[in-house]
Amino acid sequence: MLSATTRVLKHPYSCLLILILLAVSACSQRTPLPPKYEFRAVWIATFHNIDWPSERGLSVEAQQQEFRDLLDRQQKNRMNAVVVQVRPCGDALYESPFEPWSEYLMGKQGQAPEPFYDPLAFMIEEAHARNMEFHAWINPFRAISHYKFSDVVPDHLSTQKPDWFFQYGNSTYFNPGVPEVRDYVAGVVSDIARRYDIDGIHFDDYFYPYPVKGKPINDLKTFYQFKDDYSDLFAWRRQNIDNFVKQVSDSLLSIDKGIKLGISPSAVWRNRYQDPRGSKTGATLTTYDVLHADVRKWIEQGWVDYMAPQCYFASDYSEAPYEQLLDWWADNSFGKHIYIGQAMYKVKEGKYASWRDPRQIPNQLLLNRKYDQIRGSIFYSASSFQENPLGIEEKLQYDLFRKPALIPPMSWKDTIPPLKPRFIFGTYTTDKVRLEWQAPEKAKDGESATYYVVYRFSEGEKIQMDNPVYIQSIQRDNYFEDIQLYPGTQYTYIITAVDRQHNESRTFEVLEVCIPELLLADEGGALEKGK
Repeated sequence: MLSATTRVLKHPYSCLLILILLAVSACSQRTPLPPKYEFRAVWIATFHNIDWPSERGLSVEAQQQEFRDLLDRQQKNRMNAVVVQVRPCGDALYESPFEPWSEYLMGKQGQAPEPFYDPLAFMIEEAHARNMEFHAWINPFRAISHYKFSDVVPDHLSTQKPDWFFQYGNSTYFNPGVPEVRDYVAGVVSDIARRYDIDGIHFDDYFYPYPVKGKPINDLKTFYQFKDDYSDLFAWRRQNIDNFVKQVSDSLLSIDKGIKLGISPSAVWRNRYQDPRGSKTGATLTTYDVLHADVRKWIEQGWVDYMAPQCYFASDYSEAPYEQLLDWWADNSFGKHIYIGQAMYKVKEGKYASWRDPRQIPNQLLLNRKYDQIRGSIFYSASSFQENPLGIEEKLQYDLFRKPALIPPMSWKDTIPPLKPRFIFGTYTTDKVRLEWQAPEKAKDGESATYYVVYRFSEGEKIQMDNPVYIQSIQRDNYFEDIQLYPGTQYTYIITAVDRQHNESRTFEVLEVCIPELLLADEGGALEKGK
């Protein structure tokens, strides 16, 4: 029989606890406790195999294992969402009735995986198994990446309906000025929303293409055909994109109001010297004037649920200071969510002194948390975490993201919480407590639980559900095993249910557990609720 002190030291998991403490001490002094609610995501780019799959033509087994490994890594970093590019350029990384299989998958456009599987269905299932939201990232108007070097099926839509497209630079684009084009792309989005269990639809910053010096977009013919009362070409282009975003927004609401619509624009809408509503910046590229995307209007009108501006600038960048961007987006959130796009790729590249500073990303994340309107971050991109540049993963795991976070709920979508878990039962042995429960009955909106939160309080600690320090786990499983136990301690466990829109149950199940001071190796027993 062991003494209490000796037992803690010889606990089979003590070495794990010591390693964690050493890792924390190796980092700089820990920051304030992270918030209970925070969107933490990574972009997973498939365009030119930036993130996944790592190369074209991998076996199905290799593709799937790469994706699982990618998710496992980001789950360890305590990310709670992934934004995965499933339509990089008029193609599909899923079984589409409209568009060919992407060349980035098997190496040839139109070629399905062999043996067959649907990558999108697979990726959603794997993400949800890890309790991560899955946002399907779509590039709406890029049709062919490179008109010479891209692999294109003989019957590509650009050959069937040439009036729908224009070439610009080395690429071919769907022409947003053609009403049928907008209907077509909106239909592609609706098809995904109807057939797959996605949590969100995500557009990046490519609407009209980024400018190539000295080369105008060849859409004057379309302008004169469809301009209606517009005399200004740029205003007409902005209206085309407005119409498209509104159309997609309306379609998603009619299909499933729970699906979120998010857009990731370039960071500067307009400069203040151009418009009193603009930001205190001096950017040469603005979404409104150069890309013809009135992103401020979309969020003001409530057409989107979140914006993820690409604030890919160091804090000392004079033309677009990071904190000035945060000020502007916080002031122009209009009650929706703002998730900041973080330039993790610049940390990996290490080209500039500002991004070789290991404090750059951590300080930006801390600045984000000063604004109530800024509810999280999306990191570009997943492969940038390879080789753990500047020790960023330890900084996330043991400091900035040291506690798991719930995704912030969107009150305009759903405010009805689920009921509490139906039953809680516990058993204890010499080295763990195991809790089990059942899904709650459906709430009045017809929803049950999507996942659960496990809290633990020691004797004498005040029950504080809003304090994430007491969160032990956020999970989809209906059981939990606690292995970090101290003899002679009384614990109170609380289990809550959370629905798809991240509303947490207002009532909960409670189990009190007293760990004896001394335990024989074969001792254990059952626990009852409240005992």
